Amino acid sequence: MAMVGRSLLLLLLLVTLAAGHGVVVVVAFDPNPLQDFCVADPTSKVRVNGLPCKDPAALTADDFFFSGVGEPAAGGGRGATASRRYGFTARSVDIPGLNTLGASAARVDVAPGGVFPPHYHPRASETAVVLAGAVYFGFVTSYPDSRVVAKVLRRGDVFAVPQGLVHFLHNNGSEPAALYASLSSQNPGLVLVADALLAAPLPVDLVAKTLLTDEATVDKIRANFIVHRS
Repeated sequence: MAMVGRSLLLLLLLVTLAAGHGVVVVVAFDPNPLQDFCVADPTSKVRVNGLPCKDPAALTADDFFFSGVGEPAAGGGRGATASRRYGFTARSVDIPGLNTLGASAARVDVAPGGVFPPHYHPRASETAVVLAGAVYFGFVTSYPDSRVVAKVLRRGDVFAVPQGLVHFLHNNGSEPAALYASLSSQNPGLVLVADALLAAPLPVDLVAKTLLTDEATVDKIRANFIVHRS
């Protein structure tokens, strides 16, 4: 089966080149695991794409266990990130046994009035379940439609976001909200749209033309990003 797959890919490449297009299509994704598991060994000094494997003989149930998802991410701990600017706290669910399996997860807490602003994960789709409260959650389809696909989610509701699409959530209620997010990559990446445009050192005239505004307005907004760095 693997030989057939490689043959078809080679045939597609040859046909494309023969047609004179000179286009090579590359599909990127987390590699498939070559064993049942590869429990991460963070003490190893070996550098690989992921983390080195712990000796299987030393395997324990705790390597596939995480305690604390029921507690607010604001409690801190390893992998916790807080944003005063947006009013959310996120904590990664650190399960060593997920190493190399193309998956990751996080708990996100959003204060009343807080947002997880428009962003995308370049390497992962996302499925989020609401643990508490209610949020307005959704994504935006690709250009040129830019259609908003969103709804209010409450405790027990689940929403899925396709890979690479801009998505967001807004706690526009009066109670704190919490979500558990599962992502289809060990390293999904995170690009905040506003930060990419306004916190990065892009030329001011480029940003002004992109946002259909003037350079003075861009400078004014950028000043807010400098004051509120987190």
